[in-house]
Amino acid sequence: MSKEIGSIYGAHLEKALLEEIIQVGTFREVSAGTTLVDIGHYVKGMPLLISGAIKILREDKNGDELLLYYIEQGETCSMTINCCLGQKQSEIRAIAETDIRLVMVPIIKMEEWTTKYRSWRQFIFNSYHERLSEVLQTLDSVAFNSMDQRLMAYLKKKSEVNNDRHLYNTHQEIAYDLHSSRVVISRLLKKLEQMGHIALHRNHIEIINLESDSN
Repeated sequence: MSKEIGSIYGAHLEKALLEEIIQVGTFREVSAGTTLVDIGHYVKGMPLLISGAIKILREDKNGDELLLYYIEQGETCSMTINCCLGQKQSEIRAIAETDIRLVMVPIIKMEEWTTKYRSWRQFIFNSYHERLSEVLQTLDSVAFNSMDQRLMAYLKKKSEVNNDRHLYNTHQEIAYDLHSSRVVISRLLKKLEQMGHIALHRNHIEIINLESDSN
């Protein structure tokens, strides 16, 4: 584990800090589909992702979800940081998109490292910036893009994150992520298939070409 952490985070974090992470961090392996953080729960640590991907969702007052962004190798979640340091209940749901491996950093160390290590402060700042940019992109997509454009972008990103052209998600699961209905998603998927962007199989969606404009 120590070699992996060094190779993934070594370019951003100084050696003494990496050694502390290895000493105090808790290593975890989590299966795809597992909920890591749920809405209303208190977060007890911050994840440093070694491999795999985590999707971060927000829920509205009706219980409908919206996919905000993914966390990938070498990243962390700024919303988790905010909950940890502020000792607030989580406002997001974090679910393992793939099988993942991560190190959980305890809250007390997060606070200590903020003053002790310049590289840690910069890492946290960069994480905030990157996650904020992704949230703004999501908001722009919801506000200005048509649902078929959002669906294409979603399928493309999901394929990249999973490193697989074959996506084993139901139409209902996609609808949840995009804050839409299964009927709408099924209709748009069929449209994308007719346009040659995807192929719909019995239990999965095959990505063919999502580079072209869907309109």
